[in-house]
Amino acid sequence: MRQEAEGALIYRFSKFALDTELLELGSAEGPVAVEPQVFTLLVYLIENRSHVVSKEELIRGVWKGRNVSDDTLHSRINAARHAIGDTGTAQAIIRTLPKRGFRFVADVEEIASPSPSGAQLANEMRGSDKALRLEPAQVQQEIRYCRTPDGVRLAFAVAGSGPPVVKAGNWLNHLEYDWESPFWRHTFRRLTRDYTLIRYDPRGNGLSDWDVTELSLDAWVSDLETVVDAAGIERFALLGISQGCAACVTYAVRHPERVSHLILYGGYAIGRNKRSSSEKEQTEAMVTLARLGWGQDNPAFRQMFTWLFIPGATSEQMDFFSELQRKTTSPECAARTYSAAGDIDVTNLLGKVTTPTLVMHARGDAVVPIECGRQVAEGIPGARFVAFQGKNHVLLEHEPGFDRFFEEIRLFLGH
Repeated sequence: MRQEAEGALIYRFSKFALDTELLELGSAEGPVAVEPQVFTLLVYLIENRSHVVSKEELIRGVWKGRNVSDDTLHSRINAARHAIGDTGTAQAIIRTLPKRGFRFVADVEEIASPSPSGAQLANEMRGSDKALRLEPAQVQQEIRYCRTPDGVRLAFAVAGSGPPVVKAGNWLNHLEYDWESPFWRHTFRRLTRDYTLIRYDPRGNGLSDWDVTELSLDAWVSDLETVVDAAGIERFALLGISQGCAACVTYAVRHPERVSHLILYGGYAIGRNKRSSSEKEQTEAMVTLARLGWGQDNPAFRQMFTWLFIPGATSEQMDFFSELQRKTTSPECAARTYSAAGDIDVTNLLGKVTTPTLVMHARGDAVVPIECGRQVAEGIPGARFVAFQGKNHVLLEHEPGFDRFFEEIRLFLGH
């Protein structure tokens, strides 16, 4: 029976602890990233575990009566199950009762006291079979600025602790919005648990200068060189995502003494303009769409990009991504960036990479086909290639490959 208590509560169940003050979910293996709405759903089911919660009640309690599709509801239920190790088949914690609703069936222990920090809670429980590592209160990022040789002002951010990992810039970055977004934040927060993460807004994006003369692979490599020097790090792991992979390959060839490990996800050696005539035509069409409709209040144009990049996203993630595109850059910069990315060709550099390399790719990626990732791995001597199940170009927290992505990085970096 639920105990009545004032103030925040910590709910312990199975191998998890859910802190309603710090808004954190932790497990015996470490912190668990969950979207705010999924967290709210978990809390509601736990607090109402004495009865079956109907779909209508769940919508009233979590969505405050707003219109919610069945697909949205079930995607949040699935995300909640994934976060706590449950499945639609096993249902050891959240049980579906057909035509009736849902019920939280695991045994729950309540701690009715002001919530200690995640670190304090971990210390209290260390040595017991319930030991948890909850994430400390929110990691903060420090934003700094530097200037490239051609005078472009760049913004970069430093967060976390541990060995340095530099993430190269890619399609549409914004240091502030990405840090809080429902599709990037889980990746960045997870990396900052074990590493010092350094990332930046490349020219034409986010907090960096938008009004720039050059947008090209050489310019993006210059941005990377400038940020690394400004951050004052001599040797580091380099992470490239999508178009950022080409800049990372180029940097690793030019500066092999500074890159300890090279991690490439969703990347390619040859851009769309040089792969086939049909892909070049698609690029030209998308560039036109960006120039005409990117900045409009009507999101229809931007949603075409959204559906390409994250077709398996939740409605919340899609809405945020669509709006983020407008906040991240101008229509002209979006068009020029997309076009320049299509002109990339680093095939002649792949064989010159001497840095240990890990290449990862989603099997169903509609933006960059998996064959492009394989080509990169085959071209780099000794590279390891890992393919994930999934169809999103941006790795999302609820995907099966999300945890695998970090496990592969941890094993690769040996930390």
